[in-house]
Amino acid sequence: MQTERVSGLALPRGQKLHCELCLGPATVRCGGCGVTYYCDVQHQNADWVSVHERICQLLIPLRTALPFYNSEKERKHGQEQKIRREKFLAEVTQSAAQNFLFKGKHEDAIPAALHSLKFNISVHGSNSVELVPVYLILAEGSLGLGHLSQAEEYLSQAHWIILRNSYCSSSIQSNLHRNLGLLHAAKGNFEDSLYHLANDIYFASCAFGTNDVAASGGYFHMANVFFRQNAAEVADSLYSEVVEIWLRHFSRLIDIQFQTLMSPAGLDMFSEEEELPEEALDEKQRAEAMQMLNAVLDIREHSPRPQLDKIAKVLHALAMFHYLIHDVPKAHEFVMKVLQVTKQLPRHVPDESLQHLMKLIKSKPIYAK
Repeated sequence: MQTERVSGLALPRGQKLHCELCLGPATVRCGGCGVTYYCDVQHQNADWVSVHERICQLLIPLRTALPFYNSEKERKHGQEQKIRREKFLAEVTQSAAQNFLFKGKHEDAIPAALHSLKFNISVHGSNSVELVPVYLILAEGSLGLGHLSQAEEYLSQAHWIILRNSYCSSSIQSNLHRNLGLLHAAKGNFEDSLYHLANDIYFASCAFGTNDVAASGGYFHMANVFFRQNAAEVADSLYSEVVEIWLRHFSRLIDIQFQTLMSPAGLDMFSEEEELPEEALDEKQRAEAMQMLNAVLDIREHSPRPQLDKIAKVLHALAMFHYLIHDVPKAHEFVMKVLQVTKQLPRHVPDESLQHLMKLIKSKPIYAK
C-alpha cells in the first residue's frame, strides 16, 4: 500500500478532495492508482484491506479525464465501456462485502459495500432497486458493529426504494425485514422485531418454499427474541423448527451422496479420493448453518433440564453439516456424540440418514476398517 500526501496538490478553483470512506477532507492519496483519496492513513488502510487492493488499478480509467473523441460513435463506445467497467466493479465490490459478512468481519465489509453503492448509483441511478441489496449489506455490517443509527438510515433508504418500485423480489424483501427485525431487537423493541421477522419468514417462504433453509433465519431470530423475553416454551418450539429445517435439508443432500456411493461407479470407493465436483452448500448457507446450529446446541446443552432427544437432533444436523463441507473428522466426532447421547434414550434406533452418513464416513480410507 502506497501513500502520498496531497496537501500541496494544485486543484481547479473550488474543487475539494474528499475521503473515499467518510467524505471528509482528504489529506492522503493512494500512490498506486493516484485517483483515490482519504482523510487519513487509517481509512486508507481500512479500504485497502476491504477491497482497494483488488480494484486499485481498475479505478484509473474511471477517474481520469475522458479522452477526446473524434466522432459520436467513438463517444458512445467510450461511454458503454465505462458503464461495463462500473457494472463489473459494482459486482466485485458487492461480492467482497458479502463474503466479509459471511465470515463475521463486519468492519471489513463496509468499505467494499460503499464502493459498490457508488458504482451502482452511477450505473442505475439513486432510486434503483439494484441499490437495495447493497444498502442491506451496509445495514447488516452496521448492526454487527453496533452502529444502530447508521443501520437504521441504510434500512430506511432500502425500504423507501422498495416502496417506490412496483416490483421487488420476495427474496430481497425477506432480507429487508430480517434486518429490520434485528435492528428492533437490538433496540429492545421486541414487538416490532417479531412483526418484521414474521414478514421475513413469509417472504422467504414465498421465494423459496415454506420448508427451505432460507426461512430458518427468521425462525431462529424470532426464537432469540422470545428467549430474551423469557418465553422459554415458544423459543424452544422455534429452535426445534430451525433444527428440523436443516435436518431435512442435510438429509436430502446426504441421501444423494449415499445413492452415488452405492451406484456401480461409486462402489469402487477407493479408486479416487476426490469429492463431488459441486459444493453441496453455498457460502451463505454454511455461515448460517454454523451460526444457528451451534447456538441452538449451546442453549440445549445448558438448559436447566436438558432434553437428550433434542440435543441428539442438533448433533446429528451438525454431523451432516460437517460432512457436507468436507470436514470428515469433525463429522465423525459429532456422529460419535450422537451415538453416545442416543444410548441414553429408550428404544432409540438410528434413523436412515444417520446410517447413511456413517456409511459415507466409513467409505473414506482413513475410517475404512
